[in-house]
Amino acid sequence: MNKETDRSFDGIAAKFRRNIYQSSKGEIRQQVLLRDLSCLPALQTPCQVLDVGAGQGQISLALAKCGHRVHLTDISADMLAIAADTASTAGLPVAGPSAQVRFSKLSLAELSQHVEQQYPLVLCHAMLEWLAQPDKALTELYQLVAPGGVLSLMYYNKDAKRLSNILYGNFDYVAADFKVKKKVSLSPQNPLDPQQVTLWYQQAGFCLISKTGVRCFHDYLQNRSQQQSHFEQLLALELQFNQQEPYASLGRYTHLLLEKPA
Repeated sequence: MNKETDRSFDGIAAKFRRNIYQSSKGEIRQQVLLRDLSCLPALQTPCQVLDVGAGQGQISLALAKCGHRVHLTDISADMLAIAADTASTAGLPVAGPSAQVRFSKLSLAELSQHVEQQYPLVLCHAMLEWLAQPDKALTELYQLVAPGGVLSLMYYNKDAKRLSNILYGNFDYVAADFKVKKKVSLSPQNPLDPQQVTLWYQQAGFCLISKTGVRCFHDYLQNRSQQQSHFEQLLALELQFNQQEPYASLGRYTHLLLEKPA
């Protein structure tokens, strides 16, 4: 994995925060991920958590507020700066022996080449689709998870992207396999085939605990204004059905909980 060709959000971190994290789709994503993680035995007591490609750290900082110690890593200094500011505002200790939160500007490749610690829980959310070589990531993440530990992996679902664009009538875009001359800076340009991701995590040595669709309904609404006006109803439906098929496979993102054998 080449750090220089992986996508960094330096220069557009504030735009990312406004358009993604502070939107209805960002709120659904956070609620779904926290619901899934709350079921893990590792989080029933204070736990060491590594967040790879942490971005602005919404999930890991939420875990820190619950008493867990989290280590946020990213290749974007701008993203980490926003995360550090959020942690300080929340009163989370970020320095000294009592620090609950640490920040490191590191790529996944750098982390896996110099493994100083393995973690009972590793988060990797919405990062694979921005990597130059996502096929190598699962093997690298495996090295960072402690035996018996869990990887929380969320990736951009190519099947869902295809379905939504067919429903929108973007037939030429689908026929071109989503290749465009002008790339949208905040839209992942490398959606991942779920069957390929399954092969990667199995080859790395992980076992599947659970699968959840993230935004199974939100992105398909004909009336987009209902994403805001009917948000609570929409969120309730997402949480009710997003681990059931066929809905679990229709989420714009797919969230997998993967276990490393003890």
